[in-house]
Amino acid sequence: TYLEPHCVYLCMWLVLASSPFGSCMQGPAGTPGRDGNPGANGIPGTPGIPGRDGLKGEKGECISEIFEEPWKPNYKQCAWNSLNYGIDLGKVADCTFTKLRSDSALRVLFSGSLRLKCKNACCQRWYFTFNGAECTGPLPIESIIYLDQGSPELNSTINIHRTSSVEGLCEGVKAGLVDVAVWVGTCADYPRGDASTGWNSVSRIIIEELPK
Repeated sequence: TYLEPHCVYLCMWLVLASSPFGSCMQGPAGTPGRDGNPGANGIPGTPGIPGRDGLKGEKGECISEIFEEPWKPNYKQCAWNSLNYGIDLGKVADCTFTKLRSDSALRVLFSGSLRLKCKNACCQRWYFTFNGAECTGPLPIESIIYLDQGSPELNSTINIHRTSSVEGLCEGVKAGLVDVAVWVGTCADYPRGDASTGWNSVSRIIIEELPK
């Protein structure tokens, strides 16, 4: 059958348009667009379910605060002018002191002129007592003078008085009124001589309470 030319072209266009291979080719990608404006906040969500209680913790330590009063100086001095005590055995001088605390220490000092003379070897001991007893915390507080035999003729004329001291710390003395005294006595295994304390000069006992 004879068809007009324009009918032939129309039929060919219909065939290509209905064919899967007859679509147009894809062109190049366009320029990306700009980001849009931020959106409005959404509606708040509903509260979540409460969590469960945690495990029980360990028991803490109990710390108590202790407030101590600041340490206040506590001291005393007893002094004598020309004590001139010539005894060889016994108490020389004493000084009463009020101790404020039982956990403190006492520092004691005796300063005065001491002398010992004898024709043969002799020794004398000056020492402190606290309420009649020597210190045991930790040891007695003492000083000694020893004079060798030497020449009997020379020793019979030696009579030297020197200012000396007996000093130390004593612990373990209870609080309250304390009788602090200086005594003179003999040394172990030696005979006593002619002792003198506080001749022609000032003698003093100084007592001070110290924190441990």
